[in-house]
Amino acid sequence: MQATPLRLPKPVGDALSALPAYPGSLLFVTALNLALAKQLGDDVGDMLKGKSLRLCVTDARVAFDFAWVNDRGVGRFVARHASRPDETSDLTISASAHDLVLLARRKEDPDTLFFSRRLAMEGDTELGLLVKNTLDAIELPVFDPQQLTPAKVLGRLRARWVPAPRRG
Repeated sequence: MQATPLRLPKPVGDALSALPAYPGSLLFVTALNLALAKQLGDDVGDMLKGKSLRLCVTDARVAFDFAWVNDRGVGRFVARHASRPDETSDLTISASAHDLVLLARRKEDPDTLFFSRRLAMEGDTELGLLVKNTLDAIELPVFDPQQLTPAKVLGRLRARWVPAPRRG
């Protein structure tokens, strides 16, 4: 018997779904650009160009809308304003917050989640396979939520912004 997948509590989903979508998409693409943009080949960028993508976190009832652009030879993800919540994207990927974290931490395989109906892809099938195969091929650091604790984040920021003491 398979355990029930973890879900965010309904009150948390209710609160998150009331937030405006664009700021979340902007934060999401910032993370994508830091983690992925420089690792995507030109061929992948060419195939993504002009495509609208949406990542839905089902239990949080939030969606991140974004696209790939190439400005002056530099490719990057940009947040999109979805004019309507029901507006279609070229590719929509949906899963619970827990399952998306499992994917990011490489603790679960996308095929396993897909065939157990915990991950859904809607829209352009070829684009979906491109995204999946690209992510599988890229050597990404494993997402560790412990790296996001306030002490660790502040420590990294301090190391970057505070000059080392002068000697002598």
